[in-house]
Amino acid sequence: MKQRSLFDVISPIMTGPSSSHTAGAVRLGMLVRNIYAGRVRNVVFKLYNSYASAGKGHGSDKALLAGLLGCKVDSPDIKNIFNLPASQDIKYSFEFEQNLDRHPNAVDFILEGERNMIVSGNSVGAGNVEITKIDDFAVKISGEYNAIILFYKDKPGMISKVSTFIQNENINIASLECDRNAKGKIASMCICVDGQIPQSIINNIQNIDDVYFVRNIKKLED
Repeated sequence: MKQRSLFDVISPIMTGPSSSHTAGAVRLGMLVRNIYAGRVRNVVFKLYNSYASAGKGHGSDKALLAGLLGCKVDSPDIKNIFNLPASQDIKYSFEFEQNLDRHPNAVDFILEGERNMIVSGNSVGAGNVEITKIDDFAVKISGEYNAIILFYKDKPGMISKVSTFIQNENINIASLECDRNAKGKIASMCICVDGQIPQSIINNIQNIDDVYFVRNIKKLED
């Protein structure tokens, strides 16, 4: 049986009435901010199911935007985020949909800026979250670990090259997941690790031929 942490029992210290609809929404926004790692000009938040029906009353709309703009779950700015200067520099809108194929607390971040990207995630309870998809690729990012995400051309040897850079720094790999559209096309790799990820690893991965996108996703700190 999986042990429950104190975080699971009492939920995070937060601004807002609901750990799933408020704290979870902030944490999803924080992760997407790390994944995008650039200036977002326009974002559409597409909320599903419980997020769509009850989220607005629980401040999920404010929380999603606040997390994307860099607020933490206990920030007093969340309640007034729509009126703060930071929110004036980005265009944002919200859509609401019921879809039984999606998690009860699911959201898509449809981002435009230095690049266009769609990031999907779920708030799974007690403030815990998971990023499940980046563009067309399945991923699994909870914010519990430091992680590396990369998109690359699917070909033999890529996993070995990337993992060697990590092992050479004596860093333990907690999990490694890959996805691809088709053989020889664009693929994704998501690696969660124990410990910090030095910039040298990111630089080395960026220098591998046919690597198109690399991000160092830092563990969430509330």
